[in-house]
Amino acid sequence: MRALQLVADRKLEVVDLPPPPAPGQGEVTLRIAAVALNHIDVWGWRGMAFAKRKMPLVVGAEASGYVESVGPGVSNLLPGQLVSIYGARTCGLCRHCREGRDNLCEHVGGVHGFHLDGFSQEKVNLPARLLVPAPPGVDAIGAAVAPVTFGTVEHMLFDNAKLQPGETILVHAGGSGIGTAAIQLAKRMGCTVITTVGSDDKAERAKALGADHVINYRKDRFEGVVRKITKKRGVDVVFEHVGKDTFAGSMLCLKRGGRLVTCGSTSGVSTEINLMQLFQQQLKLMGSFGCRMENMADAMQKMASGIVHPVIDTIVGFDDLEPALKRMESRDVFGKIILKLEQ
Repeated sequence: MRALQLVADRKLEVVDLPPPPAPGQGEVTLRIAAVALNHIDVWGWRGMAFAKRKMPLVVGAEASGYVESVGPGVSNLLPGQLVSIYGARTCGLCRHCREGRDNLCEHVGGVHGFHLDGFSQEKVNLPARLLVPAPPGVDAIGAAVAPVTFGTVEHMLFDNAKLQPGETILVHAGGSGIGTAAIQLAKRMGCTVITTVGSDDKAERAKALGADHVINYRKDRFEGVVRKITKKRGVDVVFEHVGKDTFAGSMLCLKRGGRLVTCGSTSGVSTEINLMQLFQQQLKLMGSFGCRMENMADAMQKMASGIVHPVIDTIVGFDDLEPALKRMESRDVFGKIILKLEQ
């Protein structure tokens, strides 16, 4: 069985591993179909693991697969069924898990592909409770991008920021995977969407996705342009995931009582906050990590109905994953890079 392992920082190897055993109680054997790359993969590849891990480590945190066989006690999944995989090893027993708030699990065992072996392998055994069936009309790539790319955005915009139709939102890094998802989801619900990108080519592609205003941050200070677009009122919501380079400017873009929701820090994990601005403008700053499994199901239903679609930059094989991570590190992508395993 082929697998892609991280054997040292910035060093990947394609290896042969023994196939998984027959699935145990409550388990399913999956044949992995597609793996979607994310910045968490870049962090792991660069050695930015924030918990103890052992190498070699199979990479890949976001994926889909087909059920190959089911273990005792599994009644909701059938062989041949396409599923999306929840990427964190939650306990399934704590109050948060029982209430469907999976990403607040009190006893989470880690994130696959980062702390635990990930999904860049041909077959894997997983608890059936961590698998979300894909509805008709959603293919392997759509199911692969449901957990992080769309699920994260669903959780940020609707569970946390409570985005409403008619509001104005600033989406940072509109050419990223989650940026392309946020543009679509916000626009389809009737919001005015402002987004930032790093090139004129990305600007045109972001407009084609539905963005009303696109700012090339390499040419203009985005906070000044946003204030001009909104006639100095500011935006209702900022979708932030860049971090240090944009956080202060993002706060300046908010109207009084505005909400900033963040899930990432690709430009740096530390920043300064103007506390007087925070309390005088009555701003709301929210952190968001991962998603609930219900967010994954909702996202796939929207894909099935044609409301949104995955934006794919490139489809690669095992031998091309390291160059793909380098492209992501340099932000030379628009949308998702997909590792395709099924033939």
